Amino acid sequence: MQITKKQNIILSNPETKDFLADAFYPETDSKLPLVIFVHGYKGYKDWGAWNLMAEKFAEAGFFFVKFNFSHNGTTVEDHENFADLEAFGNNNYSKELSDLSFVVDYFSKNPKVDDQKIILIGHSRGGGISIIKTCEDERINGLITWASVDTLERFPTNENLEKWKENGVYYVENGRTKQQMPHYYQFFEDFKNDEHRFDVERSMEMTKAHVLIIHGTNDESVNVKNAEHLHILHPNSELYLIENANHTFGAKEPWENNVLPKELNEVVEKSIDFIKQNI
Repeated sequence: MQITKKQNIILSNPETKDFLADAFYPETDSKLPLVIFVHGYKGYKDWGAWNLMAEKFAEAGFFFVKFNFSHNGTTVEDHENFADLEAFGNNNYSKELSDLSFVVDYFSKNPKVDDQKIILIGHSRGGGISIIKTCEDERINGLITWASVDTLERFPTNENLEKWKENGVYYVENGRTKQQMPHYYQFFEDFKNDEHRFDVERSMEMTKAHVLIIHGTNDESVNVKNAEHLHILHPNSELYLIENANHTFGAKEPWENNVLPKELNEVVEKSIDFIKQNI
């Protein structure tokens, strides 16, 4: 089967700024389900083993899209590094939801796509964003979370929050690149201004889509209790735990192997089976 890869497509969202997306799909006359992968905090579309993952979804018969959020710190010119820390600092949930909406609108119009079958896969914080988008957009009939958070209220508390407000910025070191990643106070203000919309728990309870929740039991970044909580909120969901898997299911950056790590391969296969059986 021939797989077409269209990488670094420039998307121009008038509400944010230009960003890049990739589309992987098999050459066929049939219309294909649209699967959109939503990366997490300090993530980007070319991280680790995501290209191998994209190929596997395409080989399974899907129109698979992954993209960079416009304010994730990458740029149109440099999509594999955090080259724009100012943009990273000015990111917020409103911008991420706007970008995701733009991606859904853009690719659902593609003549190769079956716009009655749209599935979101959200990793980590991208899981929380995907849950909200699925609740808001009835076109999305499949939702898969990988190592997802169960709340987007993940900010410094009390005394540190006051310091953040006073200073206007706080920094988090990127463990891999050692960059000091800024977070401007507008991020918290954006959340408080639309707190009801950003309520992941409410969105999970209300979503009408078919839902699969995947999590590793050794997740060092987002505790597996997040997955169990999401499952309680949406009892019709399927909960699938992978023993001893970490937050990225064995993948890392850079990923220099030409096959998926064992745990991530299991995640992808489970996700493919779930879509084929339910959507």
